[in-house]
Amino acid sequence: MSTATTARLRELLAAPGIIRSLGAHDVFTALLIERAGFETVFVGGFGTSASLLGLPDLNFLTMTEMADQVRRMTARLTVPLIADGDTGHGDLPNVMRTVATFEQAGAAGIILEDQVSPKRCGHFQGKQVIPAEEMVLKVRAACRARSDPNFVVIARTDAREPMGLQEAIDRVNRYGEAGADVVFIE
Repeated sequence: MSTATTARLRELLAAPGIIRSLGAHDVFTALLIERAGFETVFVGGFGTSASLLGLPDLNFLTMTEMADQVRRMTARLTVPLIADGDTGHGDLPNVMRTVATFEQAGAAGIILEDQVSPKRCGHFQGKQVIPAEEMVLKVRAACRARSDPNFVVIARTDAREPMGLQEAIDRVNRYGEAGADVVFIE
């Protein structure tokens, strides 16, 4: 069953032009972003880890802590919220649980990345990535796990730094073929 925010995110993705979005690390910031007229809010691990734990984005933030932050934000927002799912917090069953948990928390979409675990913040150097085939399986699992067909699965690769731009392009193409609704290169 679709929610208003997942359906709205799909509408935004289907429309021409860009989607105006901004990142928030807490409910107050998310509300300010919505009030300023942005069409979506993104909650990332970097800001959430820093504001909630006072720690860098180096795998300290748990899936349940992030889901709780998503739940707090979506309880007050009317615009779609896209949540940072990191690596899916483990293997395929963990990816499926992460998607289901974030969806139940009210997220309209999730971003999953192809880093090894434990991961590093996407803005930091020294990232390593899992084999593309493994991420393809994670994308498929994420798509199967969503109960709302409008829930958006976004696949991100961090392969550009360690493996080069062509490898990153090849990876996002594969992730899109595997079912990701949106792909991007960090």
